[in-house]
Amino acid sequence: MARISKKRKAALAKYDKNKTYTLEEASKLVKELSYENFDASVDLAVRLGVDPRKADQMIRGVVSLPHGTGKDVRVLALVPPEKEDEAKEAGADYVGMDEYIEKIKKGWTDVDVIITTPAMMRKLGPLGRILGPRGLMPNPKTGTVTMEVGKAIKEVKAGKIDFRVDKKGIVHASIGKVSFDPVKIKENAEELIHTLIKMKPSSAKGTYVKSIAMSSTMGPGIKIDTKSV
Repeated sequence: MARISKKRKAALAKYDKNKTYTLEEASKLVKELSYENFDASVDLAVRLGVDPRKADQMIRGVVSLPHGTGKDVRVLALVPPEKEDEAKEAGADYVGMDEYIEKIKKGWTDVDVIITTPAMMRKLGPLGRILGPRGLMPNPKTGTVTMEVGKAIKEVKAGKIDFRVDKKGIVHASIGKVSFDPVKIKENAEELIHTLIKMKPSSAKGTYVKSIAMSSTMGPGIKIDTKSV
């Protein structure tokens, strides 16, 4: 049986795993329970009362977190020559087309978001088996297939994230860093939760938001009282 480190033991002693906390309490506690030697991410897991197998209950969308994610998002802009300057000025880390398509075919995926234009999607089709499983395939629904390349890049860099429900009905998303002020963590969490609530399908029956949990990268999950949000 693996031994529990002193740091983890001290962290676990600060909370009750059987208790549900308010969002405000959880936003403070997640910082105290983080024992990593790096600025860990703060993650939110929201279990929804939907059946992802039904097309009208597949929850997917984007949200702009008011305080960003705290992460340096690496953006690849796969754009035609006339859009390259716009992408570079907006802060894209990599800009081009054919040379990056060839790199991706060889296994390179060292980016967080790929943004392209509608006309270029035909070239990305064959890359679906590589980009799809990694969540990197551009999609009009998430704003990553657009003619407003510069605007899309700036939004992503500022904290716009995309999310989708998994096959178990859970939405997982990083909403900040443990170095954030508790108020910023709380407000980022509220933005995501309220966005999900607005997206409730009319066909979803029963309790929609079944449970919410917050955690740092390696920290324990903190149960949040759904009524507090």
